[in-house]
Amino acid sequence: MAELVIRDADVVDGTGGPAYRADVVVDGGRIVSIVKEAATAGGRRPSAARELDAEGLVLSPGFIDMHAHSDLALLRDPEHTAKAAQGVTLEVIGQDGLSYAPVDDRTLAEVRSAITGWNGHGDDIDFDWRTVGEYLDRLDRGIAVNAAYLIPQGTVRALAVGWEDREATATELGRMRRLVAEGLEQGAVGMSSGLTYTPGMYAKDAELTELCRVVASYDGYYCPHHRSYGAGALEAYEEMVALTREAGCPLHLAHATMNFGVNKGRAPELLALLDEALAAGADITLDTYPYTPGSTTLAALLPSWANEGGPARALERLTDEGTTARIRHHLEVLGSDGCHGVPVEWETIEISGVTSPALAEYVGHTVLESATRRGEEPWTTAHRLLVEDRLGPTILQHVGHEENVRLIMRHAVHTGGSDGILQGAKPHPRAYGTFPEYLGRYVRELGVLSLEECVAHLTSRPAARLRLPDRGLVSEGYRADLVLFDPATVAAGSSFAQPRTLPTGIPHVLVDGRFVIEDGRRTDVLAGRAVRRTPTARG
Repeated sequence: MAELVIRDADVVDGTGGPAYRADVVVDGGRIVSIVKEAATAGGRRPSAARELDAEGLVLSPGFIDMHAHSDLALLRDPEHTAKAAQGVTLEVIGQDGLSYAPVDDRTLAEVRSAITGWNGHGDDIDFDWRTVGEYLDRLDRGIAVNAAYLIPQGTVRALAVGWEDREATATELGRMRRLVAEGLEQGAVGMSSGLTYTPGMYAKDAELTELCRVVASYDGYYCPHHRSYGAGALEAYEEMVALTREAGCPLHLAHATMNFGVNKGRAPELLALLDEALAAGADITLDTYPYTPGSTTLAALLPSWANEGGPARALERLTDEGTTARIRHHLEVLGSDGCHGVPVEWETIEISGVTSPALAEYVGHTVLESATRRGEEPWTTAHRLLVEDRLGPTILQHVGHEENVRLIMRHAVHTGGSDGILQGAKPHPRAYGTFPEYLGRYVRELGVLSLEECVAHLTSRPAARLRLPDRGLVSEGYRADLVLFDPATVAAGSSFAQPRTLPTGIPHVLVDGRFVIEDGRRTDVLAGRAVRRTPTARG
């Protein structure tokens, strides 16, 4: 007898086709039978050891978060309720060119410091891995949801070249190529870059093209946080399209939006660029989150030269009066490359988290608000935070445009990604709310997408990009990574005021056929594992 039958579900199967009523049978972690309503009406209904009445609920494939920052969160808190409660059954981590494998002792310490704002410093983590394969093995000890990994190009560059702003030598480029190949052979699905973050941003296009050739040879994809989302955003998108076309590498554009005042109303230009490339044969997808503010670290706004040499050197520069004055001029007057070429507007920079409890008073306020309260200039406040918290503050950057968000999410190659940073007292609500926000606000309330379209964006499309042959659809033989939600009530509970509130209307989530969320509550099941690709190199 099968383990479970989900009875009378309204199946939205991920294809984008119309919903249908069916009984869905699960056994051994897979969907073994789908019996549609017409068959059950006059015939014998399937049975199982357990029945779940899904009357009034939609059954869909589990959601795939194409842009997650849970690299340490999965280890620190394997239950991972923030994502499981949203119906997420697979996350793609190793994003924005900086993560924790492959490393040696030196680069591990540097990376931990550089992205403390994303993931915490990791003092509570046993870093008992150095390679991509060893990190994936660590995930296999048990996590709530599945995870796929992108090789972080910035980490690879730190390992082979260091944190200096210079071209790689032929020997160093050869080592980077080998590191990328080894990571792909060990199960990574592609490579990410953070081209406004050091040291990845120091790579010229020729270097990135060579690494993308390696990725393409293993049938992976390239996922860049490109060089600008502000001034020069379209040129940055064009650069990534041209680079990957030359390398013959599939392209997935991370958190693909058009931000800052210079890009208000310019989403049609981005989509026209992509449509032209797609028509010419390019293999392109993208992800977005359904909110207007972005989120990163305060240190990321600094000009790239201020971060050269790594976090320790950046802190040294911030304690030198003359250098600090130069940094301020680049930020406030010229528009630093770290701030996407746009002069910083301190009223848009909200502190979302700090690592030092002594600085907690700044959280939830913009830099301008805190500066006004203290009777000082905004730069003085920002500088204090950077130095006293040792580059640790995370921020919300209120620079987006709703019309751009809506238009991009309707595109044919769009997928969903939370870009969720789980650190800080008041993180961006997208970390806890992205997927129910799509279903509740943008489907039910605004009608920007139909339910069937939206589910396809969040399931089968990302599965296709990841080249996963048995995920992303409610289909016989597919893995039973499933979510049941009430289309009338599903909604994000998280808000900017209360960002860690869990969603409503998602009573059941299954990973590998096992309930990780049951009757709206987190179980103790840790059915998630590393999702490895095992491609054969083509050359």
